[in-house]
Amino acid sequence: MSAISQPARAAVWQDSEMLECVSIVPEMPNTASFTFCAPSGALFDYKPGQFLTLEIPAESGTVHRTYTISSSPSRPRSITITAKAQADSIGTRWMLDNLKPGSRLRAFGPAGLFTNADSTANKYLFISAGSGITPMMSMTTCMWDEGQALDVVFINCAKRPSEILFRQRLENMASRTPGLDLKFVVEEPDPYRPWTGYQGMFNQLMLGLMAPDYLEREVYCCGPEPFMQAVREALAGLGFDMDRYHQESFHAPVESESDLPELDDVVLEEDSTSEIHFAQSGISHKCAETDTVLAAAKAAGLNIPSGCTFGVCGTCKVRKTSGEVHMVHNGGISDDDVADGYILACCSHPIGKVEVEV
Repeated sequence: MSAISQPARAAVWQDSEMLECVSIVPEMPNTASFTFCAPSGALFDYKPGQFLTLEIPAESGTVHRTYTISSSPSRPRSITITAKAQADSIGTRWMLDNLKPGSRLRAFGPAGLFTNADSTANKYLFISAGSGITPMMSMTTCMWDEGQALDVVFINCAKRPSEILFRQRLENMASRTPGLDLKFVVEEPDPYRPWTGYQGMFNQLMLGLMAPDYLEREVYCCGPEPFMQAVREALAGLGFDMDRYHQESFHAPVESESDLPELDDVVLEEDSTSEIHFAQSGISHKCAETDTVLAAAKAAGLNIPSGCTFGVCGTCKVRKTSGEVHMVHNGGISDDDVADGYILACCSHPIGKVEVEV
């Protein structure tokens, strides 16, 4: 009796082979998921969170664009990228208008360092904005498919509820495991559709409510740079170990350690001395950079009216007439007030010499 022959192991896709588009799924206006297969039947091998670079034959000439892979390596027969066309988009706009099943594109990769594949953490905090959700979707799906005991707080911020990418898919996964905790934040509700979740800009208060054990979690963040900076400042201000923070801008994914951008975030030093001059009172007071203007005022015997002491209520708003402060607030002051020189004393740290109208 002859032995039953085993099928040959499929080859791993190499970027010398073009990709063939097999499906296009509209996600929302100007946004779609494009799924590709290898014409040879090769399988895709990559780490969740990595990206592809596509060579796109746009009308103005060939362009190369990087897209984070939104599918999971646990489903290796195809590979998917999810892209949104901005107002000035060239490559993504061309794909939305021209790409069809059967179309073929040259691609390079996969590549990228933004992945939890090699992490030893048991608890994760994924924070994203807009299409920055794509690597989080890949990492979450991979852990789900592998049968891992999930312990993920998954935070995504969007303009409005109808613009939350992958919402139904994530809710379906979360309904089948207690370990995937979804938190959505929107700037505004959709017309005629009440929204009872978090609303506004992501801040420290929301973080504490969404993930009270954030200090125990490995954090992965992706989105526009101003958003990621706000997340970094929120975490750093709450004492998070930033060695356990990882980020990827969906505008500029990196391939190697040498490509990682240097973050120019303000790092307050307890040993660094600042001096605050309270102009109306004629008092100057020396303090550490880690002290707030409110704390320094109290130490100098002055009273700045305050309420929450957490950058929410705006009671401690004062005008800064000179110098620099590092302020991480939670919505208690408007951009117009900041532009006019106002600060919240409870969450502003002086850098060097500062003068305020107190």
